[in-house]
Order: sequence, then C-alpha cells, then structure tokens
Amino acid sequence: MREAYLEAIDIHDLSARDRKGLQSQRRRHRASEFVQIHQLIVPGRYAAPMPSPASILVDFDGTACLHDVAEHLLIRYGDASWPMWDEAWARGEVGARQGLTAQAAMLDAPTDELIAFALDHCPLDPTFAPFVDWARSIGSPVTLVSDGFGFYIRPLLQAHDVADVPVITNDWAGGAMTFPNGHGVCIGCGTCKMRAVLEAPGPVAFVGEGDSDRFGALYADIVFAKDALVGWCERDGVSFVAWKDFDDVRRRLETDLPLPGAVDPERCPGWRLP
Repeated sequence: MREAYLEAIDIHDLSARDRKGLQSQRRRHRASEFVQIHQLIVPGRYAAPMPSPASILVDFDGTACLHDVAEHLLIRYGDASWPMWDEAWARGEVGARQGLTAQAAMLDAPTDELIAFALDHCPLDPTFAPFVDWARSIGSPVTLVSDGFGFYIRPLLQAHDVADVPVITNDWAGGAMTFPNGHGVCIGCGTCKMRAVLEAPGPVAFVGEGDSDRFGALYADIVFAKDALVGWCERDGVSFVAWKDFDDVRRRLETDLPLPGAVDPERCPGWRLP
C-alpha cells in the first residue's frame, strides 16, 4: 500500500528537498487518517475523540530524571571550564556533539564511580514509572531520547524498575563518545531528536525541558515543555503544553482535544555540516 511505502523510505537517503516532500506526504496521510477517525459520529452525541499519540518521546536529563545528570557529573568530576562549551553552543559557535566530546574527556573518574554518583544523587521523577505503565496501557509506548553522555540511563532505569523502556542516546566507552543516533549528514547534535521524532510512528508526543529538546519539539505533533524549552518554543512558534510532572502530561493526553501539529521546518535550525 502507498502509506506503507511512504513510511518505509529512509529520509536520510534523500536530498533536503526530497526529504521535505516525503515528510509532507507522510503528514498528509496521517492527517487524513485523523480526520476520518475524528469524523466518526457517536449517534446523538459528539464527534469521536482524537486518537492518542502512537509514540511518546521523552528527554532524560531534567525530564524523566529530576536532575541534569551530565551537569551534576561535570560539577563533581569535570574541569571548571566545562560551562564554556554550553555557552559556545548557545552562541552557535559549536554543535552539541563537539561540546559533549570535550566535556566527556573532562570527567576524571572511572565509569563505575560516575554511575554510583548518579544513582546516589539523581533520582527519576516519581511520576515517570506510573506514566510509562499508563502509556503502555493505551498503546502509546514511551521511548527515552537523550543527547547526554548516556551511560547512566540504564542503571537509573533499573534502579526504578523501568529497565525495559527503549533508549535512544549516545554511546560511551571509557570517556570516548560515539554517536550512533546522529543525523546521517548533520553533525550538530549527538543524538538527532528531529530524526527520532520523524522516524517514530505518528502522531508523536514529545516531552522535554532543555536546550537539546528544541529540535525535536519542532517536528512533534504535540509538545510538553518546561524550563528552557518554553523559551525555545515561544521563539520558534511551537505550540506547547506546560507541565510540571508526568501526571500533567497524562491528564492532557487523556483529553479529546486535537493535537496542535508540528511546525515542521524544511531545515532544522541546528543543521551543521562537517
């Protein structure tokens, strides 16, 4: 079927122009499905509710986890110059990938010690695990998408009995970073959250709080934002739902309100070539 063909194409094998056309076709197809569902009338009552998101993508540091684990590790084990890389990123002088590589090299401790510190100081949001269970119950599984150091995510999930949540993040080997989930061409981010959103079954809900969530938010069908991500959404014209914990996210997704839809720019603002 045509819709299966559209969803099977790898967008990273296409030119920017062709990628945009494919994205538009995919979204038109998905939108037509939403309209068909939304127009099913319950006799004597109202239109049927909009469908739940097929995918829920959640940032980790500061979102699923109450703290930015990478920042806590850098404060405890890193060089005092580590913030300069975040500042350079904010000025557009470097990509996140370059900053992560430099900051990872500053962590002066064995990986086991870094993980132990994270387990002692960085708990998950207590509403995250119940939210994961609820999302599964409605057929909208949660995937974590992180552009951090990555190595501490699985241990923290295991400590909170949610070890089976899928994780898309960077790879770490003794302080050396690799980026298996980056964009095929752009070298800006380590983990490309735009790619994660576009490759997830739609419609997609995206939950985040920080600078690294900006690019995923641009392409999601509904965005939940707090802290720094609120400013980026306002700047980029992204409709968002403010949230404090995952109970807030669940309550919004339980409503029958339509999804706002994606801004979907032709080129991600984080685009950076070698």
